[in-house]
Amino acid sequence: MIARDGANESLWQNTSQAYIPTTQIDISKNYDVVIAGGGITGISTALQLQQAGLRCIVLEAHSLCFGTTGGTTAHLNTLLDTPYNTIAGNFGKEGASLVAQAVRESLNTVKANIERYQIDCNYEEATAYLFSQDEDQTKELESIREATVEAGVATAYTSTIPVPIPFEKALEIKNQAKFHPTRYVMALAKAFEEAGGTIIENCRVTATDNADPLVIKTNQGDIQTSWLIYATHIPPGVNLVHLRCAPYRSYAMAVRLADENYPAGLAYDMYDPYHYYRTQLIDGTPYLIAGGEDHKTAHEENTNTPFAKLESHIRKFFNVKEITNRWSSQYFEPADGLPYIGHMPGKPGKILVATGYGGNGITYSHVAARLLSSIVLNIESPYIKLFDPNRIKPIAGFTNFVKENVDVAKQLITGFFSKEKIHELADIAPGEGKIVKHDGHTLALYKDEAGQVHAINPRCPHLKCTVSWNLTEKTWDCPCHGARYNANGEVLTGPADMDLEKINLQKP
Repeated sequence: MIARDGANESLWQNTSQAYIPTTQIDISKNYDVVIAGGGITGISTALQLQQAGLRCIVLEAHSLCFGTTGGTTAHLNTLLDTPYNTIAGNFGKEGASLVAQAVRESLNTVKANIERYQIDCNYEEATAYLFSQDEDQTKELESIREATVEAGVATAYTSTIPVPIPFEKALEIKNQAKFHPTRYVMALAKAFEEAGGTIIENCRVTATDNADPLVIKTNQGDIQTSWLIYATHIPPGVNLVHLRCAPYRSYAMAVRLADENYPAGLAYDMYDPYHYYRTQLIDGTPYLIAGGEDHKTAHEENTNTPFAKLESHIRKFFNVKEITNRWSSQYFEPADGLPYIGHMPGKPGKILVATGYGGNGITYSHVAARLLSSIVLNIESPYIKLFDPNRIKPIAGFTNFVKENVDVAKQLITGFFSKEKIHELADIAPGEGKIVKHDGHTLALYKDEAGQVHAINPRCPHLKCTVSWNLTEKTWDCPCHGARYNANGEVLTGPADMDLEKINLQKP
């Protein structure tokens, strides 16, 4: 089983073996490219550049697929969360056509990798269905159909959908796909090492400079490189992309059906947030995977509620035998509908980033791999301008925003607190956490299974927002930019690159 950034186990966790890297870090070496992040974007980008003759090293702060790759529902689409009519409105019809071309190439790359490396990841091509359930949705569906066809994606109305849900009208989009994402990534990691690449786990990038070559500081030593690529889902530190990427959580369940009536295609309703459905065959066993109930990270007080709503929705339409897995995962929604892939804003030179994938991270991961490789290898690409992170312009009031967050830093907790008082405040069950107020201070308290209470400063070190307790994943989540920490305040996912501050407790 592979590790993930939450307490709930995904279907992919339970059906994958952790990859054990065979290479070791050599800080005396100069690398051509350092890739921070061992998910699907990082590994696929590293493999592509290594095959091009560059010396590459992947640095993963935890273990491969620890983050969102281990929690995806793994839809491979040219039908995107941001529809082509919206993309055309923001980037023009030519831009929408380029996006359609880029994601088609992405799907082709996945298929080619599977064939080339003989990857056993239960890959199947499938037809996608987008269906409306009321008059307003039907009008929107027609607008989506027109723009999708104009972008170059074959789309047609259909009288049937693969899920037993009432609908008014439906579109079908053929040549989509589905697969087992972590088995795919683990196989690419093996191919990368066999090609001469290096993978280092439990190695966090803590700082870098803009020298030439770059000096990358990590918890395992400094590394020199020509290029640094942040494939960490969201880059660490403070950057303009954080102000244009909103963190969201999505919920998923893997279900065994009593009637064995598993849908063959990929299906999506049109509510906001929408529900999505598909089947995955793993080692001869079929599973229905359904998801939805998205919300902004740390903006849901009780994260059991989305799971309860999702289960109720599934049981309404499907004959459920058992729910084998339930999990949630994080994604970052871009401000204008397209990911930010290319040169990091404010970091001229050779620091690159890929972020803001929305709900199409598996598809955009390979768009990013191809695009980032083009930049590093100095190959012209029509996608460089389209996905350029520097299309971001500073938002109004940005200076005041930074000032306000610097002022918040003055509120940091200092000094000592009585253990007796802390335990009095921590009226919570073992395994739970909560935010409390005490003597004008805000504390984050967690009671472990042994009944011991741990106190931490709830101010996220990224930009000092106050974290919230995620009841189902047993994590502290930041509502501003999506940083996540374990129950003891140790950072799990960025953009923060420091732990929450522990509060010193003393006996009364």
